[in-house]
Amino acid sequence: MLIDLHTHSTASDGTDAPGQVVADAAAAGLDVVALTDHDTVAGWPDAAAAARANRIALVRGAELSAQAVFEAEGRERHVSVHILSYLHDPADAPLAQECERVRTARLDRARRMVDLLARDYPVDWDEIAAHTEPGATVGRPHLADALVRLGVVPDRSAAFETVLHAGSPYYVPHYAPRAVDTVRRVREAGGVPVFAHPAASVRGRTVPDDVIEELADAGLAGLEAHHRDHTPDQVDHLVGLAARLGLLVTGSSDYHGAGKPNRLAENTTAPEVLERIEDMGTLAVIRS
Repeated sequence: MLIDLHTHSTASDGTDAPGQVVADAAAAGLDVVALTDHDTVAGWPDAAAAARANRIALVRGAELSAQAVFEAEGRERHVSVHILSYLHDPADAPLAQECERVRTARLDRARRMVDLLARDYPVDWDEIAAHTEPGATVGRPHLADALVRLGVVPDRSAAFETVLHAGSPYYVPHYAPRAVDTVRRVREAGGVPVFAHPAASVRGRTVPDDVIEELADAGLAGLEAHHRDHTPDQVDHLVGLAARLGLLVTGSSDYHGAGKPNRLAENTTAPEVLERIEDMGTLAVIRS
C-alpha cells in the first residue's frame, strides 16, 4: 500500500486544483493521499469528490504555520516551523480562527514584500492576484511564480534561494502562533499533529531536539522523517528520536504540482502508521 501524507493544491501554494492533485495521486499508483494545504481546509470538498471518483482514499489535513521559541546561546530564538494536522474537526472555532489570522497575516506580508520588490523589479500585485485562486492562502510561492513569469528567476527554487530568501532585503516575516500552542490546539480540535520536515536545514534554521521533546509533551503525535529535504543522517536521527519519544514516523512527498521538483509517492508512510493516525483523529479517512 502506497500512502503519501503531504500534498498541496491551488487552495494554497500548489499549481493544481485539489481534485486534480487527488486524481494525479491515483494515477501515480497511490492508495492513500492527504491534502494538506497551508492554513486552510478549502480544498477538502473537491478533493473528497475526486477521491471517490478515482477510488483512492483521502486523508483530510492542513499544514499549519507556527513558530518555535527557545533559548540558544543566551538568546531567544524564533524559528518558523510547520505542523501537519490530520483529521481534525474543521468546525473547531479556536483552530479555524487561528488559521484565518495566519492567512490574513500571510496576505499582508505578501503585499508588503511586493511593495519592496517593486522598487527593483516590475512586480505588480494585481498580476499576482490574477494568478491566484480566489480565497487561496497566499505565500511566497505566489511571488516566486510572478518572478518566474517576469524572467527574473528560472523557477521557484531559484527564487527562494535568492530574491525571496529569508536573508534578502525583500523578506518580511508574518505572524504565526507558538508551535506548542498549535500542537495543543490541533489535539483539542480532534486532530493528529505531526511535525513537517523538522530537520530540513536546507530551508533555513531548524530546532534542537529539546524543542521536539517539548512538543511531544504537548501532544505531538509524529515526525515527518522521510522527506526529500532530509539527508540520510537526518532521517536516521529523526527515526531514532521518534522511537525515544514514542512518536509516529511518517514519509511524504510535499507535492506542489509544477511548483517544486517533489514527486508524488517519492516518500511514503507505513500502513500501520496511518491506522494509528486514523484511530486518533476525529474524522474518518474517506474511502470509496
